Amino acid sequence: MSYVALTNVEVLDNPTMFTNPFQFEICFECTAQLQDDLEWKLVYVGSAENDSYDQLLDSILVGPIPVGVNRFVFQADAPDPSSIPAADLLGVTVCLLTCSYKDQEFVRVGYYVSNSLADGTDPETIAAGTQIDPNNIVRSIIADKPRVTTFMIDWES
Repeated sequence: MSYVALTNVEVLDNPTMFTNPFQFEICFECTAQLQDDLEWKLVYVGSAENDSYDQLLDSILVGPIPVGVNRFVFQADAPDPSSIPAADLLGVTVCLLTCSYKDQEFVRVGYYVSNSLADGTDPETIAAGTQIDPNNIVRSIIADKPRVTTFMIDWES
């Protein structure tokens, strides 16, 4: 049995400009006293072709955790666009919100992220090699269809 159950994640400031921070309001229920903090991480997938472009946007420790319902806002900086292949700046990618206890991941929430040009320009019409200004990209997280995966961990270890 899990000692912590994620009950809701609300994506805040969505859609927004690519360069703005990510913001999630996280609500979870804790059913037993925890000895350690929870570690929350946000990862941005920079390229579906190569995980070396994945960026850890932030990692925070939350605790001590009281038994009952808990809520907080997790804010993380936008990804570094210079670390993303130019061909992958626009289009669909993924961000992953994870939580671990004692280095054991027990929940992962994946969201599709759509990046498009703010002026509505069709990305297909942009000439190869043209620099895209990250300040002209709108980031939209598909918040109504997250992929939630839970993992059994040893809460007592």
